[in-house]
Amino acid sequence: MTLSYGSLSIAQLSTLIQGGSVDPVAVAEQVFAAIESHDDKAIFISLTRERAMAEAQASSKRLKDGRSRGLLEGIPVAWKDLFDVAGSVTAAGSRLLLRDQAPAAVDAAVVSALAAAGMVAAGRVNMSEFAFSGLGINPHFGTPKNPRSTDVARIPGGSSSGSGVAVASGLVPVSIGSDTGGSVRIPAALNGIVGYKATRGRYPMTGVFPLSGSLDSLGPLCRSVQDAVWIDAAMRGAMAPTASRRPLAGLEVVIPTNVVFDDAEPGVVAALEAAVERLSAAGVVFTRLEIPAFAEILQLMASHGALVTAEAYWLHRARITGPDAELIDPRVVSRTRFGEEITLSHYLDILSARARLIEAVDRLVGDRLIAFPTVAHVAPLLEPLKTDDQLFVATNGKTLRNTLLGNFLDWCGVSIPCGAGDAGMPVGFLLSGLARADERLLSVALVAEPVIRGETI
Repeated sequence: MTLSYGSLSIAQLSTLIQGGSVDPVAVAEQVFAAIESHDDKAIFISLTRERAMAEAQASSKRLKDGRSRGLLEGIPVAWKDLFDVAGSVTAAGSRLLLRDQAPAAVDAAVVSALAAAGMVAAGRVNMSEFAFSGLGINPHFGTPKNPRSTDVARIPGGSSSGSGVAVASGLVPVSIGSDTGGSVRIPAALNGIVGYKATRGRYPMTGVFPLSGSLDSLGPLCRSVQDAVWIDAAMRGAMAPTASRRPLAGLEVVIPTNVVFDDAEPGVVAALEAAVERLSAAGVVFTRLEIPAFAEILQLMASHGALVTAEAYWLHRARITGPDAELIDPRVVSRTRFGEEITLSHYLDILSARARLIEAVDRLVGDRLIAFPTVAHVAPLLEPLKTDDQLFVATNGKTLRNTLLGNFLDWCGVSIPCGAGDAGMPVGFLLSGLARADERLLSVALVAEPVIRGETI
């Protein structure tokens, strides 16, 4: 049986490449062959084959000359369709932008950073239009199917839908996404892979199509926390990873008792609690307590509107109020238009409340980490959501609920598979840290991952 390079972790593939067992050119060729032969044509919006082969050839030469750039040399990476990749159009999942935007003149800063680390850009992957949905449905380019489903078509999660499915389908070892309300962690959880959302501002945002400047963050979707650690270092331009493995014994973790378990599916709760038991046996100390800010955030959204909606409306107001609105997903138009109702005083109230709530939660949590289900349900069926607007709105809200709390409070977080729920679909265990606690979060997650997954350590 031929080894599928795209189905390997970065660490596994890097071992083969660095050891000379496989050449980056052969890896790239096989990745493109797998993408082109795959049944789901909605995963990739476009391929950057010419660039990728040139990068793979350059990588191959460096390796032969003894000038490897490090652990990521020759590793393929897919980019969510909101990162500038020189020579191609950044469409953000939109037919309108695909029509109107000129090809990017230069790479986004993080695209350039991973290229400098020796990675090979395979192409652009699908997403919710303008990154404005947690479900991953796209009426323009199609909706990638969740590859973990064994019965009927299920959603991939969004907005980084193509990123989650490309990795979970074994086409590439890593894809880079954005996360404004959960868009890295949600598809990671629903597709059974790892998704790391960095603290906002950890990476440069130059060349990244925005949704909400107050909330936008970035991160990789990949197969392991180790892979995320390596990618994180390269995206920051670091020569080597800085996270280091930390013992679990004595680690303190908060499990919130309010909001995040509301209406959660029993299978999701069972999978998370089983992981908590395993971590407890490994020495982790859990404290269950109410985080009042969670309820206040939801109430603030109900009374004043969502911060993301206000800023998305400001960004897209000309598009959604003019004749071009007919070319945009009607659900994106409808949701964005709610921002028109958010007054300046309400917007400033939201920002003021956010600062206050961040300070209050920081005091309450201290130096502990926080754990709860990434999503309160497994991936729902796709077809009903494509036709039922009320179901779409309700499901989108519930899907985003847990993760958006972390965005509002400026947390970092990593979703790790912890078992299965209904229909055998994956469940995500979300381990979060306060703002700028990324090094500690990743260091703990490196050791916690096999315990959370139920593997032997």
